[in-house]
Amino acid sequence: MPTTHIDRDDIDTTLVSRLVATQFPQWAHLPIRPVADSGWDNRTFHLGDEMSVRLPRAEGYAAQVEKEHRWLPRLAPLLPLPIPAPLAMGAPDREYPWPWSIYRWLDGEPATSARIADLSQFATDLAGFLTALWRIDPTGGPPAGAQNFHRGGSRAVYDGETRQAIAALASTIDTAAATEVWETALAATWRGSPIWIHGDVAAGNLLVDQGQLSAVIDFGCSAVGDPACDLAIAWTLLDAESREAFRTTLAADSATWARGRGWTLWKGLITLAGLPHASHVEAGKVRRIIDEVLADHERSA
Repeated sequence: MPTTHIDRDDIDTTLVSRLVATQFPQWAHLPIRPVADSGWDNRTFHLGDEMSVRLPRAEGYAAQVEKEHRWLPRLAPLLPLPIPAPLAMGAPDREYPWPWSIYRWLDGEPATSARIADLSQFATDLAGFLTALWRIDPTGGPPAGAQNFHRGGSRAVYDGETRQAIAALASTIDTAAATEVWETALAATWRGSPIWIHGDVAAGNLLVDQGQLSAVIDFGCSAVGDPACDLAIAWTLLDAESREAFRTTLAADSATWARGRGWTLWKGLITLAGLPHASHVEAGKVRRIIDEVLADHERSA
């Protein structure tokens, strides 16, 4: 049976060292060590001081490797902040079944409120980056679909899943308000032409250096489609003041903002519904995101 998933601990320095030495012997002498904030869908390692190695953990993420190698060099010159620069694409072998990547290392740490000097300036800088991305010619770009988990596509794909999560959380959230936000998002149809999107604008994919937004990473969910999914960061990281700065700089209309709330609510709901045994801290973080979305919708009504 083909491998569809690899345990996180099975992608270790021994495996990465062998892959690099076998396929890219010019770098075999460089030390390899895990990256502290490696993410979940992929495992990332330092390769010396100036490169990183990134390996998908599941078959569903493997196609993203070729996409990044093809498109990131074309997008990078048109963007105001650094993005990953692919240096080499590794091949599957007997112990690792999918393509993998070597990138130039980007300095910075994943964004947190504590690491950001000015959240409103951060929001404005991020909005400027997204505006530049959305303006890039999308001709030939990969369409939203299964390859990027429908980011940039129709939220209706997740309608059943969302309603099930709302029902499962009946004793935890305001289900009537959540249903209203979700149905408003479904009704706010995207009528524009598909444009480039990042697809996963999350705190872990935004690097901060000396308090400032310094780079945007992980374009595995990128596609051409509806940009509303790129707005989720407005509720997952930003506060009310910086959220307004973000929206103003983007010039996001009410329909796009409503669809952005829908994407954020969907992810929050399915995450919270899947955390029955999570710590109060972890569940509380997700609850706060859902509450922010519901309150933002109510203010806009």
